[in-house]
Amino acid sequence: MVGLSFTLIIYMYFKDPALLKERMKRPGADNTVGWDKVLLPFFVLLFIAWFVLMPLDAVRFEWTLDFALWIQWMGGLSFIPSFYFIFMSFAENTFLSPNIRHQKERDHKLVDTGVYGMVRHPMYLGFVFWMIGGPLLLSSLYGLLLGFLSAFALGVRIVGEEKMLVKELEGYKAYRKKVKWRLFPLIW
Repeated sequence: MVGLSFTLIIYMYFKDPALLKERMKRPGADNTVGWDKVLLPFFVLLFIAWFVLMPLDAVRFEWTLDFALWIQWMGGLSFIPSFYFIFMSFAENTFLSPNIRHQKERDHKLVDTGVYGMVRHPMYLGFVFWMIGGPLLLSSLYGLLLGFLSAFALGVRIVGEEKMLVKELEGYKAYRKKVKWRLFPLIW
């Protein structure tokens, strides 16, 4: 986690300072849609709970029995697509704001290449791999439950985000026809 975060910050610092500045804005900044001012802090709290509860479950108190070794391996291997989708989302989309908003002041344009040609929300896909893979690797049932809750909450956020993008971002309606899958190819 630390390695990916550090890599992304270094990448943005040298390759895309405007994205780094956008990513550093506080939740609810600028013209963030109203409902996201509530949902984004909920995500932050959910992530903190996941980050704290998972090691307490898996290591400190061992509330959950160890998963089968092959399940733990699947969890560890899930970090490969997780890091790929997250990093490539940052590399390809300079408008990757943590706040759901139309960035008119940055001349917000549609990105439909690379990982954005596979699914419409590749960073969220990487995040789901991360939030599910971590608990599988560490054998944490509580972390896994919080991971699934996060994935569900992301689904809610995606629906709202796409309503805003269809209204405000030129070409997004056609992009939805071109790239049919929001998050999971062949599923949703």
